[in-house]
Parts: sequence; structure tokens; C-alpha cells
Amino acid sequence: MKHNEIEAKSFRVAQLYDQFDITGDRFDERFTGDIEPPESWSIGVIVGKSGTGKTTIARELFGEYFAHFDYSASCVVDDFDKSIPSVELFGVLSSVGFASPPSWLKPYSVLSNGEKMRVDLARAILQDQEIIIFDEYTSVVDREVAQIGSLALQKSVRRAGKRFIAVTCHYDVIEWLEPDWVFSTDEMTMTRGSVRRPKIDIEVRKIKGLWGMFRRYHYLNHDISRSADEFVAFYHDKPIGFSAWIHFPNNMGLSMMKGHRFVVLPDYQGVGLNSRLVNFCADYYNSKIDFVGITTSHKGFAKAWMREKNWRLIRAGHTSINTNIKALNKSVSSARNTYSFRYFPKREGAANV
Repeated sequence: MKHNEIEAKSFRVAQLYDQFDITGDRFDERFTGDIEPPESWSIGVIVGKSGTGKTTIARELFGEYFAHFDYSASCVVDDFDKSIPSVELFGVLSSVGFASPPSWLKPYSVLSNGEKMRVDLARAILQDQEIIIFDEYTSVVDREVAQIGSLALQKSVRRAGKRFIAVTCHYDVIEWLEPDWVFSTDEMTMTRGSVRRPKIDIEVRKIKGLWGMFRRYHYLNHDISRSADEFVAFYHDKPIGFSAWIHFPNNMGLSMMKGHRFVVLPDYQGVGLNSRLVNFCADYYNSKIDFVGITTSHKGFAKAWMREKNWRLIRAGHTSINTNIKALNKSVSSARNTYSFRYFPKREGAANV
């Protein structure tokens, strides 16, 4: 039950009463329904058309858990609690699909709506509370971005051991959230049981000339070797991911390919597309090349590759190599802590491009 009482009538309110023949000073809205989540759950959804009581019901039942944050810092990472260790903060930002360090240095106000949603989620996850509620969930986000972001969100929430409730008028995100329960305010009905999401089908093309749309999102370097092989992942015919590979000089007489640049656009991060693209390319080279490897100084990426079954960590730390191969010396970083992996596929056969 929601109450609204008119305590004092302004001139305009009095005109409204007279014009529309309104009587009484108290107006009640009654909502009847049964919201009893299953005993064990991670993701819930309260969905319905505007004016059907979604927010009222959510505030009545879970009001203390509504997410709301203020942002004022010139770099968004400085808006987070200073007591949070940087390693933990960077890990959570990456886990929610906001994995572009150059964007971490921007103020919240200039981020895209999709990026803002992920930053809000990261702050909520790092709060000391079990339940997170987002009102007007994805209302200002492009629908495709909303769907991909919802998939990244639910993965992060479950990984963090939190509970998340989306309050939304958009039915198109439900299957991407894979909720454990859904309450519809249109019918005032409760549905329990996990909803399965659609598959994300991407097309990979070996194509030159698209690095320009990805370069500013790379965490380390905006340059690219002219001799690199370039692969681009397309989703619904839109380029969303980039992977470049170069021949790696060595003094062992081996043919070697090394990952050169990997980027997924921010709105499509956090759902495993980068690993799918890199694995596709590694599989493509595997039957042609003696050694396929990648090196990264990004700890979040390194942790992700450690979980990949087809990749093995072969070196971690600083590298100091001095050879008579100039190209090899240039390709080695001694100033940063890096992680090198080699591709060891469980199955044979090259991918098709």
C-alpha cells in the first residue's frame, strides 16, 4: 500500500481539483502480489510497465539496498573508497567488464552510459552489503549494450557472492541476466527458476585497417606493427573486438607467432569475447607455426589466461635478454612485470577465417 496525502493546496492544485472534480485529500495505491524468492538465489528481477509499482514494491521490500553513488573526482578510480587496495579495485573493474585502464583515468561524467553502469556495479560490489538493487536498470543504455552488459553483470555478481535485483521496464535483459526469480508487476506474478540466455555468435574476419577504432582502448600502447596480421570480431555485423599477431624473432630456429594487440570495445567486455577471439586466432596458427604465445603486463588479463585450459604460463616477472637479434631485443620489456603464455590446444586443427 502506498499513501499520498495532500496537506496544503496551492492555487494550482486547487484549480486541478475544480477542473477535474477531484474529491478527497488522500490517495492510495494498493499492490497485491507474492514475492518470495527461493532460499538460494543470486539474481532477481522486478519488471513491468511504467506506473505498475516496480519501484514502490522494491523500496518497500529492499529499500535499504538501493544503489546510489556520487562522483566528483577527475579520475573515476579516485571515486572509490581509498581503503580499497588498488589490486582489488582493478580486479573488480576488470571483472565487471570495465577493463580499459585508460578509461579508468577519465571522470565518470565523460564515460558512456554502458561504462557508467559497470562502474556503478563495481562500487556496489565493493560495498559491505549482500544485496544490490539498481532502479531503472538499463533505461538509458542502448539495448544491445544493455544485454551484453547484463551478462557481464550477472557473472560478476555471482563471482563476488552477492545478490542483485534489477528493477526495470525492459524485458529484453531478462534472459541475459539469467535470473533465479522474476516478479512481473504487470500481472503481479512470481516466476522462479533460472532463465537461459541466448548464445553470442561472432564472426571473425582477417582484415586490415580497423585498428583506429580500437587503439584508444588498449591498456598499454596505441601503436601497431605494420607487418601484423589483424583479425576483427563482428557481432551483428559490427566490429567489436580486435586481435593482432606478429612473427616473433628468435635464435632457436622456430617459427613463432606472438599476440601483439588485443582489444574488445568497452560495451562488450566482461563476457569472454576477448578469450574467444584470441583462442580462435591461436587455433588458426597452431597447425602452421611451431610456437604460439602471448605476453601481457595486465594482471587481470594474466589471471584470465591462467584459467584458460589451452594456455600455460611459461614465465612471469621481469625479462632481461641481450641477443644479436635487434628485433628480439626491441620486443622484450625489462621495465615491467610481464606474464608469458604458450598455447597448448587440447585438440588439433586450424580455425577457419
